[in-house]
Amino acid sequence: MNTFKFFNKSTLFFLPVLLSLPLTHSANAQKNVFSGWKTDVEKRSIDLNELKSGGPPKDGIPSIDQPVYISQDEVKQWLGDREPVISVDMNGTARAYPLQILIWHEIANTWFNDTPVSVTFCPLCYSALVFDRRVDGETLELGVSGFLRHSDMVMYDRSTESLWQQITGEAIVGSYTGTQLKQIPSQIISFEQFREIYPDGDILSRETGYNRSYGRNPYAGYDDIDRSSMFMDESDLDGRLRPMQKVIGVKIGDRQKVYPYSITKEAGVINDIIGEQPLVILHTGGAASAMDTAQIDQSREAGSTGSFLRTVGDLVLHFTTENGAIVDRETGSRWNIAGQAVDGPLKGKQLEPVSSGDYFAFAWLVFYPESEIHEL
Repeated sequence: MNTFKFFNKSTLFFLPVLLSLPLTHSANAQKNVFSGWKTDVEKRSIDLNELKSGGPPKDGIPSIDQPVYISQDEVKQWLGDREPVISVDMNGTARAYPLQILIWHEIANTWFNDTPVSVTFCPLCYSALVFDRRVDGETLELGVSGFLRHSDMVMYDRSTESLWQQITGEAIVGSYTGTQLKQIPSQIISFEQFREIYPDGDILSRETGYNRSYGRNPYAGYDDIDRSSMFMDESDLDGRLRPMQKVIGVKIGDRQKVYPYSITKEAGVINDIIGEQPLVILHTGGAASAMDTAQIDQSREAGSTGSFLRTVGDLVLHFTTENGAIVDRETGSRWNIAGQAVDGPLKGKQLEPVSSGDYFAFAWLVFYPESEIHEL
């Protein structure tokens, strides 16, 4: 497959990542790949040949391990209203992590009060996931391993050097194999929306300790549904959706469902049931794509999404849109993209988020092939 079809000169920094050569099948070659690692490769849940070298070595893409946070007023000169941020509201603290920063670092190890957290973003899969990084009483520090699996970032912890799959949050090679990180709810929304919802929320600063072209997208043109080349095997592709189609992936219990942007963006609101759980999928205007044009603040709009249980106490709500606003039919209360009632009888109520996120279709479906596809 011609991997060069996606890219232009602005991607040369990441060219080794995008070529992604698979590991060879010989046992000696596998051992050589892990030369200098202390990973227990005998303990694993995958075939090592599923790993691909991303080009940069371990920590070649540096995680942010001493994040600095600044006020919203301090970022107005370099963070545009439409720019996408990962919004995290936890333990009474709300923060925004601009994708213009995380696209260069992929992991930020941080704390929310007493909870150690890793905020992660894999550009190749457009997957933004946040994890509690405590395992068996130990606090892990995660880094970028330099490996890819099915195009998804493989993380590693710096204590045992076990490998962790970013999309699933599961350890796949090393002493922690089979261990699952707890996912923390998060959303990709625009900076303007974050400001309105969390006026006191802080923003991850560009003071990372590294010199990067923050604000530029090194993968210009990658977010294009008409592209056909992929950084994965043809056999991994799911024929039900186009590989680069954006979707909202939802997990409830042992069930998964995919909501294509082509449906959610037009509908704005989808009331659904997975198992016995009533939920609502929201898709409003707001965030630009982080991976469209070379300048993120000039990219086309992708919108902002959220997935929540549509219950308040014993009341099951049914949502709709009226004049661009999200309202529930039962009380007429008005809601925002974060699942908060901002006006009406239910003002101040918060919908419970479900495990969900935004992805390229190929990325979600290769890890969750049993997913149901939402249709009109």
